[in-house]
Amino acid sequence: MIKLPALTFREWTGPLTADLVREPSKFGLGQIPSRLLPDATTKAICGFCSTGCGLTIHLKDGEAINLTPDPEYPVNLGAACPKGWEALSVLDASDRAMMPLLHGKPVDWDTALRFFCDKMREIQAKHGTEATAFLSTGQIMFEEMAYLGALAKFGMGMIHGDGNTRQCMATAVAAYKESFGFDSPPFTYEDFEQSDVLIFIGANPCIAHPIMWQRVLKNKRNPKIIVVDPRSTETAMAATQHYAIRPKSDLTLLYGIAHLLIRDHSIDEAFIAKHTTGFNDFADFVFDFAPERVSAETGLSQAQLMLFADTIRKGTPRVSFWWTMGVNQGHQATRTAQAIINLALMTGNIGKPGTGANSITGQCNAMGSRLFSNTTNLLGGHDFRNAMHREKISQATGIPVGRIPDRPSLAYDQIIQAADEGQVKAIWFVATNPSHSWIDQNEMNRVLDKLDFVVVQDMYCSTETAKRAHLVLPAAGWGEKEGCFINSERRLGYSPKVRRAPGQALADFQIFKLIAHYWGCEDLFQEWTTPEAVFRVLQRCSEGQPCEITGIEGYEMIRKSGGVQWPLTKVQVADFQSQIPQHRRLFVDGRFFTADQRANFCFVEPEAPPEQRSDEYPFILLTGRGSSAQWHTETRTGKSAVLSKMSPQELMLDIHPADADKLGLVDGAAIRVISRRAELTTMVRITNCVSEGQVYLPMHDSRVNQLTHASFDPHSRQPSYKYSAVRLIPA
Repeated sequence: MIKLPALTFREWTGPLTADLVREPSKFGLGQIPSRLLPDATTKAICGFCSTGCGLTIHLKDGEAINLTPDPEYPVNLGAACPKGWEALSVLDASDRAMMPLLHGKPVDWDTALRFFCDKMREIQAKHGTEATAFLSTGQIMFEEMAYLGALAKFGMGMIHGDGNTRQCMATAVAAYKESFGFDSPPFTYEDFEQSDVLIFIGANPCIAHPIMWQRVLKNKRNPKIIVVDPRSTETAMAATQHYAIRPKSDLTLLYGIAHLLIRDHSIDEAFIAKHTTGFNDFADFVFDFAPERVSAETGLSQAQLMLFADTIRKGTPRVSFWWTMGVNQGHQATRTAQAIINLALMTGNIGKPGTGANSITGQCNAMGSRLFSNTTNLLGGHDFRNAMHREKISQATGIPVGRIPDRPSLAYDQIIQAADEGQVKAIWFVATNPSHSWIDQNEMNRVLDKLDFVVVQDMYCSTETAKRAHLVLPAAGWGEKEGCFINSERRLGYSPKVRRAPGQALADFQIFKLIAHYWGCEDLFQEWTTPEAVFRVLQRCSEGQPCEITGIEGYEMIRKSGGVQWPLTKVQVADFQSQIPQHRRLFVDGRFFTADQRANFCFVEPEAPPEQRSDEYPFILLTGRGSSAQWHTETRTGKSAVLSKMSPQELMLDIHPADADKLGLVDGAAIRVISRRAELTTMVRITNCVSEGQVYLPMHDSRVNQLTHASFDPHSRQPSYKYSAVRLIPA
């Protein structure tokens, strides 16, 4: 067992993460017993986060027995984080769902699927097709996502279906669409190594994306690293500049930096004039964000603001901007992401090595979900409301155009609201656990308990959501099925089936095929026989889109190429001739996906978060990742003994020493944390990692989201997890 040194967890996790990447055997990871020496290997893509690491799977008699990082894969270059090393071990958990469960009792697949279809039809007949909905995930293969979305919407007549990608990446989608004309992260991971300045805003890659952080550490250009975060995170500790802003003042900060760059003529006027729209209006807008105002609203000094601006002003060769959940999960998240994009545009830092306005994705296949889940976008990033797009998808899939909805789904929170109001009566959850993860958890569970029919399709029957389900469908996990993921840098990677699923669990793909048969719409999906066959259908759906993948010759090409970034058209393949470059950026030519091929400057006046601190609730609660060994609700990582030992054994509330002193608290003391919605009791950890008036809890504990305040960005409908008012009472 690993013994914690006499430092706070956040002070030692960073170095420990680096040691794990370099020498995992020190921690019991990746060790193969001699009696199980492999007789073959195959390649796979890790199924946890959006980094998309390549793994070498070691086989014995055709079954996976262990894994090691793939030294040749262009993403991770032979490194893996703790979760990747333990990816196989979590498949052996005792609480795997191995048979369908109807009202908690095992039944066969025939009984389960007949009940599923009969109940859904009954609800649709009584209340209309809009009374049934599905909520999907960024955790299953993108071919499976597409099958689910097509089956539910084209086959079963559902209008509404969204995914848990709404919790992590919806903001980036909305921001890129409006600014660039399409959901298009422009970067490649090489940019981590080729930047002169890297700016991380609301991102802690040292813990949340350790392999990306390893790429930063490989940078030989002696880069400056700027971190904008209220907390002194592990990444902030390693930075050359840390700006501990007041929570949710980042929009004001970014406008203030833009003000200084414009005032001092430190912008790329030629790029702005040739490749953007709306800059003059933006310049007029940020005129009011003088250093005095920005300093007062952010808590930073004017000297700090000048240093920030000086570090990125015109003349600095390569500046890259990176953001993730600290930005995306906010009440003005989309405009904050676009404020980052604006800085990249006005300094000309896009389309070149070591540059970009770069959204780091959350889940392994969130990028696949964004483009191919058929939820808020029609397959291939098309628009449900566009008649030409519907006709195109009809031709590509062979599905009659009349079966394709002419409007997009409600967003996740709107589906839950509709359920609360009695308009949605049944929800089908696939590989997601909202009873734990959704904001204002108790309210979510109250709504779930009102539904006439809750279906959970998951690897485990023990999740908080599965326990509330009328019907549980047992699904195979990563490694027990095949298909592709799309990672943060737009790279399609293939993962094979390397072991059998337990009991009667089936791949999600096979469950969807069976439901199509039992529903009676299997004729619509005659071509959808295998994941690779669906891949071919999706290639046709992508034709002519910025995300086109028609140049990929199939799974074998993806395997041999070390993954393939979109776009890849047949014309590009011909141009590349013998070899496709492993790293490609978007917007190299300065042309964007808008009608006029210019990027848009987007902006809005900052507003205070909806829930403010008060005399009764004087602290602001921040939430985030707890350790590099944890993932989401710990549905999988909690099953690994190794990962559990590497994670905090108790829930702890981080509090500043001055606040602890005022409350008479000592390290390890019990404390009640109370919001307007709920309360929990935890232990105190006194640390300078948070500022006075702020406290911090990791999001993985099942109790934390009882406290969070449910506010949503108006453009992306993404929840704001990062700002809730609480009070503290010694227990």
